[in-house]
Amino acid sequence: MIGRLVLASMLAATVQPALAADFPTGLQQDVVFTEYSPWSRPSELLRRAGTPLLNHRASQVAKTSGVTLREQDIDLSQERFALYVPEQAPPQGYALLVFVPPWQEAAVPRKWKPVLDRHGMIFVTAANSGNGTSTIERREPLALLAAWNVMKRYRIDPNRVYIGGFSGGSRVAQRTAVGYPDIFHGVLMEAGADTLGDLITLPPADLFHRFQEGTRVVFLTGDHDESNQLTDITSRKSFADWCVFDIATERIPGTWHSLADSGSVSEALASLDKHREIDQGDLRSCRAKNEAEMNAQLQQVDDLIEAGRMDEAKTLLGKLDQRYGGLAAGRTVSLSDRLDRGR
Repeated sequence: MIGRLVLASMLAATVQPALAADFPTGLQQDVVFTEYSPWSRPSELLRRAGTPLLNHRASQVAKTSGVTLREQDIDLSQERFALYVPEQAPPQGYALLVFVPPWQEAAVPRKWKPVLDRHGMIFVTAANSGNGTSTIERREPLALLAAWNVMKRYRIDPNRVYIGGFSGGSRVAQRTAVGYPDIFHGVLMEAGADTLGDLITLPPADLFHRFQEGTRVVFLTGDHDESNQLTDITSRKSFADWCVFDIATERIPGTWHSLADSGSVSEALASLDKHREIDQGDLRSCRAKNEAEMNAQLQQVDDLIEAGRMDEAKTLLGKLDQRYGGLAAGRTVSLSDRLDRGR
């Protein structure tokens, strides 16, 4: 816990060297941000969210073709955000909730404003970031740029920087939280969740260990939203399988697939602040189990290569690259190179 607080303070010093001007409070529409972030560079997004083999092959193509990724995919001068800033900031600074919507409008839920006031929480969301919009090219970088710019403008408590979303936006928030645990210390997943190591690629080991140790995960789903309750169950199981234990489940009473009422979102936001103390022995044991399984499966690929069964080795390696992601980066890339050489 102490290490997490120190890292958060270091991040705050990096993002907020000084607040050069006063910025307004209350509801702000059509906000234009101007600051670009290293977090939102395509290369950084791929490093954190792409599988190692995907990144390795992209690097090889770039070397042979001379084509490099753009510095940024987003032109901030063309983007608009909605922002709500409570009038009174808590003593340690505002909390921050970056919200990924399923719709295209940038809107602050009207009934959430008093809740945000009580929690001392800034809410920011991007326009043209809804379902059907590219996750890697728009939805994730817009969320990251929103966080960066708000943290530049306002005094933010780095330990209360969160990301959340509704429906398809919740799945993007989950993906972003897994890849950026050094920024977001909690994720609010409302009526939408995916499984880790399947639809959500695991980031490099240092980042995923930080996610396991320092990110609070809150599920929030309507008590009649049966389809998303089922996906929540699958997602929660994957979190447990991957040694993520700081999890809470909230229900929205009397609702189907709809945005949370003020009372339910208030409880969920309060839950984001209630980090569970992780048993380090359980964490070490769980990690060791996963590592042993990973090593055994990667050894199967090695054995298939030695036996000359290249097609089988390639198929299995592709599955393991998706399952273990950055946790197996060095070994999957090495095995892929062996396959390319024919041994």
